[in-house]
Amino acid sequence: MRQQISNYDLMLNHIPIRCDNMSAISLSKNPIMHSRTKHIEIRHHFLRDHVQKGDCVLEFVDTNNQLADIFTKPLPKESFFTIRRELGLIDQSDLDS
Repeated sequence: MRQQISNYDLMLNHIPIRCDNMSAISLSKNPIMHSRTKHIEIRHHFLRDHVQKGDCVLEFVDTNNQLADIFTKPLPKESFFTIRRELGLIDQSDLDS
């Protein structure tokens, strides 16, 4: 991620990743293996390792404010328009008027 961001001449010490799952955030911060996480393969601990190194920071975002939902699930019309506006996307009808 850091390399991709540096290609756009942006320098960030900690890349923010916004997540609406408190369990995932807790797992990334706790280096101790719990009995419930034994089944998770080593390759899935990639994010946790980068959080511990300080390369990225997981931030909690309420489900209602999760902008990634527009790319991952069908949304009601109101939510779709709200997220689209927050992302800075415009509708073709806005250009015509």
